[in-house]
Amino acid sequence: MWRPTATTLKRDDKHKMNNEMTMVFTYDITRARTRRKISKMLEEQAVRVQKSVFEARMSEKAAKNLFKLLSIHLDDGDNLRMYALSRTGLRHSLAYGGAPIPEDGEYWLL
Repeated sequence: MWRPTATTLKRDDKHKMNNEMTMVFTYDITRARTRRKISKMLEEQAVRVQKSVFEARMSEKAAKNLFKLLSIHLDDGDNLRMYALSRTGLRHSLAYGGAPIPEDGEYWLL
């Protein structure tokens, strides 16, 4: 997942950020081995907010690619879902405890 890592961003990088949205991934997986694999793959690109729920800021294309990659490892009966939060949905979202709800817009990592 692309994230700014410097104190300045190029014009193209700002455009990439504007195309990102908050994506929510959630799963219900029977086998512990598969669950650990999916969890590790999600932890590389998203923030765990509950045991089987992850949030990430990414483009729709990146999210769909990640979903396809994850689904390859699933067995019959397993469940994987991906939800996209719009700006309006994000503004109306609430959280108590755990990781904060991701902010919409630009941010800096220093």
